[in-house]
Amino acid sequence: MQELKGTGVALATPFNEDLSLDLQGLGQLVEYNISGGVDYLVVMGTTAENATLTSAEKDLVIAKVIEVNAGRLPLVLGVGGNNTAAVVEELKTRDFTAIKAILSVSPYYNRPTQAGIYAHYLAVAEASPVPVILYNVPGRTGSNVLPETVIKLAKDSKNIIGVKEAAGDLVQMMRLIKDRPNGFLVLSGDDLMALPTVSAGGDGVISVLAQGLPGIFSQMMSQGLQGDFTEAYKKHYILMPAVDLIFAEGNPSGIKALLASKSVCSSSVRLPLVAATETLKQNIATYLSETGL
Repeated sequence: MQELKGTGVALATPFNEDLSLDLQGLGQLVEYNISGGVDYLVVMGTTAENATLTSAEKDLVIAKVIEVNAGRLPLVLGVGGNNTAAVVEELKTRDFTAIKAILSVSPYYNRPTQAGIYAHYLAVAEASPVPVILYNVPGRTGSNVLPETVIKLAKDSKNIIGVKEAAGDLVQMMRLIKDRPNGFLVLSGDDLMALPTVSAGGDGVISVLAQGLPGIFSQMMSQGLQGDFTEAYKKHYILMPAVDLIFAEGNPSGIKALLASKSVCSSSVRLPLVAATETLKQNIATYLSETGL
């Protein structure tokens, strides 16, 4: 699955000021990323505020991204949850014609054992008509998918093709890279660890920041994958303050503030999230001005 290497972007869902879907803004966001040179788009991840979207709204967002993308970039769809039966049911009923793979978060809140996580993912992989990328994000789910569980799943199911690893632990990342089967993708789920992951032998990132600064971010990742780490790390250190800024008040409040600075879409978010403060918006504007980004 070479086309899912490099820079994937976890798309935000733009809202109007009345918090209705801003489908025009979503179209602009997709075009902005395609023209910026990212490698693929991820729809309905956490950054999309999918927990606050109705089923009908999710369908509208997915349809809009498919329409605007028009087959230009691979699309990955977020399909996950903590009710295995419900995830399996969605996989059996949704149209995956335009979707290259799914990104499936490990079950959150119930905090299953490794055996439970393994059984959940096997059921998901068996039901999915497209390849599955595992998503480990202990800070949100409350449980860590250990490297040995990921590797066992990779070996036991041909339909599990990679992992988005967001434990924030470079040693854990390296264990995955060291022990994975040939061709299994190891992707960073943490913007600050994107280039270090590639340095260690990983395959890329599914990024939040890249949708706001797609040009420099995708160039950084491309240079890293080509082994030009001198140039890649120059960009990495330019981008480091931006990562701190966009996560300072939570995701996607920060990245939406950056996108608003770029006139891509508004900074509106739905409760329980709140929009970025004026101080953060000003700090982001200052960063963009000082770096020329």
